Amino acid sequence: MNILCLLSQIIVILVLSFHCRLLAAQVPQYEAELIFPLHDQHNHAPGIVECPNGDLLVSWYRGSGERSADDVAVYAAWRVKGQPKWGEPFVMADTPGFPDCNTALFLDDQQRLWLFFPTILANSWESCLTNFKVASRYAPPGLPQWDREGLILLKPEDFAERGRKQLDEELGLLKIVMTDKQRAEIEQTRQRMGEKLFQRLGWQPRCKPTQLPSGRILLPLYTDTFSISIMAISDDRGQTWRASQPLIGFGNIQPTVLCRNDGTLVAFMRENGLRQKIRVCESKDDGESWGPVGVCDLPNPGSGLDGLRLANGHWVLIYNDTTTGRNRLAISLSEDEGQSWKYTRHLEDQPSGSYHYPAIIQGKDGTIHVVYSYFVQEGKSMKHVAFNEAWIQAGNPMKYSE
Repeated sequence: MNILCLLSQIIVILVLSFHCRLLAAQVPQYEAELIFPLHDQHNHAPGIVECPNGDLLVSWYRGSGERSADDVAVYAAWRVKGQPKWGEPFVMADTPGFPDCNTALFLDDQQRLWLFFPTILANSWESCLTNFKVASRYAPPGLPQWDREGLILLKPEDFAERGRKQLDEELGLLKIVMTDKQRAEIEQTRQRMGEKLFQRLGWQPRCKPTQLPSGRILLPLYTDTFSISIMAISDDRGQTWRASQPLIGFGNIQPTVLCRNDGTLVAFMRENGLRQKIRVCESKDDGESWGPVGVCDLPNPGSGLDGLRLANGHWVLIYNDTTTGRNRLAISLSEDEGQSWKYTRHLEDQPSGSYHYPAIIQGKDGTIHVVYSYFVQEGKSMKHVAFNEAWIQAGNPMKYSE
């Protein structure tokens, strides 16, 4: 065989291999499993990362309740690449005598593993402090070897004047007849807004951080004290943190941050008020300040969501696409950076149960991984679902349920 024939055959093999991979990428792919059998305790609020070698790590919290149960701790489980089953859950973090709740996992540009979670000081969300742990060495079957851990303490600029003005505008737009209890709560909010303790305490995580091309890390946080959000900003890869200007919409919590090609950051947030729509806000200065908090067309029943910019630039949001209940969980795909959502597909659509608080990432091979709290009458678990973009596109055109 001469060298030309050999080169020709090699080229043919490479071309066929490329087309096979391309065809495989276009074929809808989907798989799902529970991370552990249905459990009688409260298992909730997961995070997920894919490690550099392809292993998956999932976190969540477990205990006899939420903020009011002092036995709540952060748990985790590994799934080794190529293995069909998840390993046994193990305790990843625990503050004895205090609840440790919402988890977020993140791999930075140095491939360090970060865990974020709040410790609840007085059995109320308003009393939490956000913890971090970071490790450069982590592998199954057990605990990462933490290099450093501590608290993220924020000192926002005084936002009382802006917040009170915005609150009055919100109440004027909503035009609701308030009860005596609601008026008392509004007055308490106005008072607390001017107190340093409540401006600085109660911030907690839910969705994963976003790292910008500059290296800046934005950790989305929110507070139930005022039902608003903020970004913890680090420009030294997590050595120190400071506060952005808050995202004030009184009902906008648990943000996920996506970046447009022009650098604009878009925060999509859970609606914790009366609008029944996903809240949205933009930043033009890498998360330092944020514009007005509005709404988008996607429904929300007061439930957590997550978002992701795919490797090809498309955006996905995963959320409960109802206005009441969490028995339906959908993923929507945008091909124009959130201007419209062309496709949707349901991961869950059941008459009962709760399937909520999703966390989403994309693996190096293009697979989209989602993990979410799975609540049915028989117990609770974390559910892991893996699929490709073609699986979303094979769904139905977007329809909203009112």
